[in-house]
Amino acid sequence: MQTEKAPIFVARHAETVFNRAARMQGNNSHTPLTRAGFVQADAMGAALADHAARTGERPAIWTSPAGRTRQTASIIAEHLDMSFFDIQADARLREIEVGRWTGRNYADIVAEEGDIFDREHRLFRMPVEGGEHYRDVAERLAEWLAGLDRTTPVLAISHGMTARVLRGLLTGGRDYHGVLVAPDVPQGSVVRITGETETLLFTGSGASGVQAV
Repeated sequence: MQTEKAPIFVARHAETVFNRAARMQGNNSHTPLTRAGFVQADAMGAALADHAARTGERPAIWTSPAGRTRQTASIIAEHLDMSFFDIQADARLREIEVGRWTGRNYADIVAEEGDIFDREHRLFRMPVEGGEHYRDVAERLAEWLAGLDRTTPVLAISHGMTARVLRGLLTGGRDYHGVLVAPDVPQGSVVRITGETETLLFTGSGASGVQAV
C-alpha cells in the first residue's frame, strides 16, 4: 500500500521595498521587507503556529536563497519554535528570472517595451531576453519536488510566479503555453496542499498580481 504523502505548505514572501516601489526584483540583489512586510510575515507565522498546535503539522522550512524569503522565513520560524539555522535554501525555489528587466521600474519597462503583462492570466509575457520561461521554472521545481522527503510536512516559502507554478505542478491549474499555473493569491498567503487539493490556510494582506513577486 502506498503511504500517503505529508502536506506541502506553499507561501509567498511578504512585502519588500521593491514591491512598494513597483520595481522588478529578479534574483540579483537583496530586497528587504518593509514594515508592512514584517507585519505580514508575523501574521503568516501566527497562522502556521495555530495550525501546528491544532494538527501537529510542524513543517520543515525551505526557501529560495533570496533575502526576502529568508527574512519571511526567520519570522515564521520563531512562531514555530524552530531555529533559523535549520531552514534550507534551494536555488530551484527562486523567482522566475526576468533578464534585462531586473531592478527596473515597471512603468519604465512598459513605456519602452509596451504591456509586458498577460492580463487574462495575470502573468508576465515571457521569456524576456536573459530570462526564463515558465517551462524552465516548472522543470527546476519538478526536480526539487522529486528529491523532497514527503514523509513529513514541508513549507516552501517562495515568490509570486514560482509559487503559482509550484502549486500548478501539485494541484493543476490553467494551461499557459504548456505549463499548469495555479491562480494568484495575495502576498503573504499560505496554502496547504494534500494530494492534488489545496486549501487557503491564510490569506495575506499584501498585493496580488505581477507587482508582488
